[in-house]
Amino acid sequence: MCATICGMKVKAVAVRGVYEHPVGSGVWWVNYYAEGKRHREKAGRKSDAVALYQKRKADARRKLKLPELVPGKVVTFGDLSEMAVEHAKTHLRSIAHYVTKDSILREPFGERAAAAITPQDINDWLTKHCKTPATANRYRAFMSLAYRLGLENGKVERNPARLVRLRTENNARLRFLSRAEYTKLLGIIRRDNPAHVPAFIVSIYTGMRWGEQFSLEWGQVDLKRKVIRLTKTKNGSARNVPLNSIALDALTGQQAAVTHGAGDPVFPRPGPRSDCRWWFEPALTEAKITDYTWHNNRHTFCSWLAMAGVSTKEIQVLAGHKTITMAARYAHLSPEATASASERLVTVK
Repeated sequence: MCATICGMKVKAVAVRGVYEHPVGSGVWWVNYYAEGKRHREKAGRKSDAVALYQKRKADARRKLKLPELVPGKVVTFGDLSEMAVEHAKTHLRSIAHYVTKDSILREPFGERAAAAITPQDINDWLTKHCKTPATANRYRAFMSLAYRLGLENGKVERNPARLVRLRTENNARLRFLSRAEYTKLLGIIRRDNPAHVPAFIVSIYTGMRWGEQFSLEWGQVDLKRKVIRLTKTKNGSARNVPLNSIALDALTGQQAAVTHGAGDPVFPRPGPRSDCRWWFEPALTEAKITDYTWHNNRHTFCSWLAMAGVSTKEIQVLAGHKTITMAARYAHLSPEATASASERLVTVK
């Protein structure tokens, strides 16, 4: 092929992978191979074709091919989410919340390419669908875990969830039961759902998390030593849960009511749902106790400890808080203990 420059015919230099078709049309194409397959694309001008060819070859070298060139190899968020659930099954005792989040997030994100999801996409979804900052932070944490596992396994190259700012959670008011509320609620549960009385009492008097309690097996319970051994917890560390006389009596009664082999669950969950809402929430309604969930039993445990004069450090240990800051939230719920500590100044000479 020749070009005319200043009246002279000059032979054009051929560029590898770039050709004009039809000849003389001014329409240029690229021709390249990816994973043994030939690909041809129309580019337009010759300069555009040269640039496109160089990009396609660079993409192939870096293995960042376009999805249509690598059918079935695009990693979706659903793939990463599934990895997060499997991680929870292997390393954590409580997986119900992970399964739920996986199910909910599959509709908006499951089929999308994980690499194409942006921090703005995640933030917009959290803002629209999460009613509280705490809920938004839990979903953000799940997505971040999914991407972290993807990074560790070479599935993705970045974690957009980490770039989403945490919502500020308001922990100033921690709902807990008064002794009168507890007595009233216990009476209703004993009347309507007596089989679940031990579960409620143990929750109040041990402060175990829902996942810790309802994944508990009898092999972890030592009634003689008055202790429960939790091997896998939310913060990843094992801990012993001491049993006071009330919790011990409740577990003794539960042992007599259910099959109690070492691998059997301490609290089987028969009923219309696998959680406890179906029997717990109606009891709350009848007792006229508002703004309260099963997790608040844990707040009741810690609050009652604080009001009994138990130190913040001891509350941290008993509740299994990772940091003392978490336990310090209950200090303001102990006015009697605080006043007693202040009164000690009177005796100082």
